[in-house]
Amino acid sequence: MKGLDPFVVKDLLRTYLKEDLGHGDITSCHLPEKEKTVTAVIRVKEQGVLVGLPVVSELFFLLDPGVKIEPQAKEGMAVTNHAEIARITGPALAILRGERTALNILQRLSGIATMTRKMVDLIAFTEARLVDTRKTTPGLRLLEKYAVTVGGACNHRMGLYDCAMIKDNHIKVAGSIQAAVTAVRREIPFTARIEVEVKDLAELAEALGAGVDLVLLDNMELSTLKEAVTQAKGKVLTEASGNITPENILAVAKTGVDYISSGSIIHHAVWLDMHMKIL
Repeated sequence: MKGLDPFVVKDLLRTYLKEDLGHGDITSCHLPEKEKTVTAVIRVKEQGVLVGLPVVSELFFLLDPGVKIEPQAKEGMAVTNHAEIARITGPALAILRGERTALNILQRLSGIATMTRKMVDLIAFTEARLVDTRKTTPGLRLLEKYAVTVGGACNHRMGLYDCAMIKDNHIKVAGSIQAAVTAVRREIPFTARIEVEVKDLAELAEALGAGVDLVLLDNMELSTLKEAVTQAKGKVLTEASGNITPENILAVAKTGVDYISSGSIIHHAVWLDMHMKIL
């Protein structure tokens, strides 16, 4: 699980399993021969990018260390309809208990990676990098952002704690961009960076004057965005954001912006359909 701390992932998986199991699986627990060894196959039912098998392997290990997973595809691999992606062998009870949670994880993460890969490919021949946002599902942020990286994009900040990002509401509270930047800079660790959201060239000028590290160019027309990038070039890193779609992302990238952030690669991603069958 490159980029994921196993300790943190296991803690998350325990939460997911508790949500589904509650006081226990009242169906599987009462089956005859529930401890016999069986083999199950997971197949995809449509084309996409596969993500989540290492996570699912940890999930089944938590349920029963005797469960073994044989991946039939690699993480981040493009898979086709009907492709077998994994074989799972172990006690029937453990496989039945983990089936739905495992599929939910695989389908959700693979859907995100599939949409991300599509957007990344559209700007592959530009210098711009696609990044995600904090518009994530509560409890799933770590895994959803992991899926984004497997899909080929970069992570923006993980939370409110790892980058000071001054947005329009912060500016309203502080009174001005300069006041907000000055106050925040005085208190945060010297290793932390400050990014400011600006909506026009006047706010950009104020942000540059305040000595920020990054500027988020929010919902700008292409002509204004291109001019903003020109003015900021060599001074700060630039990020374009707001209503980024597959139809307009290439035009945005061609303005010369360093980063393009999109919440839709997570919140508009459609699950990749899969199923698990015991042989």
